[in-house]
Amino acid sequence: MEMLDALQAALDAIAADRSVRVVVIAANGKAFCTGHDLKEMLANRNRTFIAALFDKCCKVLMSLTRLPQPVIARVHGIATAAGCQLVAGCDLAVASAEARFATSGVNYGLFCATPGVAVSRNVSRKQAMELLLTGEFIDAATALEWGLVNRVVPPAQLDAQVSELAALLLAKPAAALATGKKFFYQQIDIDMEQAYELASQVITDNMLGDDALEGATAFVEKRQPRWNRK
Repeated sequence: MEMLDALQAALDAIAADRSVRVVVIAANGKAFCTGHDLKEMLANRNRTFIAALFDKCCKVLMSLTRLPQPVIARVHGIATAAGCQLVAGCDLAVASAEARFATSGVNYGLFCATPGVAVSRNVSRKQAMELLLTGEFIDAATALEWGLVNRVVPPAQLDAQVSELAALLLAKPAAALATGKKFFYQQIDIDMEQAYELASQVITDNMLGDDALEGATAFVEKRQPRWNRK
């Protein structure tokens, strides 16, 4: 609960800070995230506490999605249950070759329902069900093949790869990234006709904005665009 509060506070502060362009979520220790603290849950096994805990978790994940800045997960170790959910909830993920992933709650009598929301929106249904129903670990190479992460590198190259990906994002106009991220999550779960209607509105507004004007002008003038960094 304490970690979720801290993470929520950080995300709220970042959302209001236009100087922040890219967010990286990383971890200390051997694991990226081992999920909820089962000892804490057992010590507070009542509906009020447990419901508040999972509501808070869901709010944090939705905050990641609603954050205007792109979010990269830097995964150096195991990511289990809510930890796997956290990876899936980030926009992008770079993993060490030593990382492993699981939604292991089912092994302890607790189906990973909340992790399943994020995971099932990253990988195919059959792959999501395999993770959720078996609770077994998959390695980083499998996570890459399934689409749970974007890149897998040797541990010594993890920071460099995260920095490289962040640099690619920093080179893009902030407003366009924020617009695109919001649109992506809005359209992903509606039918195709509605998605195209929304896309038409979004790209029209985008085209009439300052970034598209600068980008198109730079292209015509054969120069690098000079983006507004705020």
